[in-house]
Amino acid sequence: MRLAFYAPLKPPDHPVPSGDRRISRLLIQALERAGHEVELASRLAARDGAGERQSEIAVQAAAERERLLALFAARPPAVRPAAWFTYHLYYKAPDLLGPALAGALAIPYLVAEASIAGKRAGGPHDAGHRATLSAVRAAARIFVLNPADGECLEPFIEPRRLVDLPPFLDLAALAAPVEGRAALRRALAGRHGLEGDRPWLIAVAMMREGDKLASYQLLGRALQGLLDLPWQLLVAGDGLARPAVEAALMPLGPGRVFYLGMLDETEIARCLGAADLCLWPAINEAYGMALLEAQAAGLPVIAGAVGGVPSVLVDGVTGMLAPPGEPGAFAAAARALIEAPAQRATMAAAARENVRRHHDIAGAAAILDHALREACAETAGA
Repeated sequence: MRLAFYAPLKPPDHPVPSGDRRISRLLIQALERAGHEVELASRLAARDGAGERQSEIAVQAAAERERLLALFAARPPAVRPAAWFTYHLYYKAPDLLGPALAGALAIPYLVAEASIAGKRAGGPHDAGHRATLSAVRAAARIFVLNPADGECLEPFIEPRRLVDLPPFLDLAALAAPVEGRAALRRALAGRHGLEGDRPWLIAVAMMREGDKLASYQLLGRALQGLLDLPWQLLVAGDGLARPAVEAALMPLGPGRVFYLGMLDETEIARCLGAADLCLWPAINEAYGMALLEAQAAGLPVIAGAVGGVPSVLVDGVTGMLAPPGEPGAFAAAARALIEAPAQRATMAAAARENVRRHHDIAGAAAILDHALREACAETAGA
């Protein structure tokens, strides 16, 4: 069937890479894999970080609703959307298009990744909060990628409309590099001056102010407690906060940190395939796609036990979870695995299997397709 797709925070063809853009694209791929035709309905950006542009965005949204309704109404019924699918709505980026258009077209409205923050009621983001609450109540199905979101949604929507959708990857597109691990390490060592006989730790994240920078800062504090061990840290990522990230990691001293810059997915896969252990404090992380990618590459992961991270990392099996915001506990977990290569090897195999069994796009496509067809049948029978 034909689906109208919308991402109010960031469209899937946005030029700036991000986890949000990645998940949006993966959802489209999964829906297409299930046999559906996905149309990007709008690129309207509804994000209002400070809560100062909500009236302006509402005016833009009203005009966009009129444009889309006229566009769809002019089409023959066979090429109109059979359902509307919105990815990621919350008080800063509400969906001001989908609920109204789905209602006007008499089609089901579906959402992936929604959250309700009651403390935003009455504040600067009150309009965005109320719009998100209204959209949640109108949804025929909400796909829950982060279990913490499901808990906050339950008071506002029938439980049967909540569908668990574990975060996922297209494992076929993340095929292991042709080069073996030894070749990958030699190439990376030659390019960056790394020492091949040391454990290589890796962090993969954009460098921007806020939670990402806070995670880099906590990582730096944690690793200062491990300077007696012979590790080297690879950092894959870039961004406007790079000077602050470098300042946070500078106390680790010379010969410890190697900045790889912005890498594409193939290059990241090679770096992950050469490394020994992935580290990421994950401050306020929803679940962390990079943590899934690391496991898919056969890397144990140490991460903060934040949000949905425990749903993608099996503590003690595919890696280790550390209490949020505690550099000492994070350092202790890292020390334990740096000093235990045999345990890392066991976790590496478990990590690959965890992603294969629970986080591949094929399973996601089946979940999305089943719920979508149920919602369409319910709407047709209403």
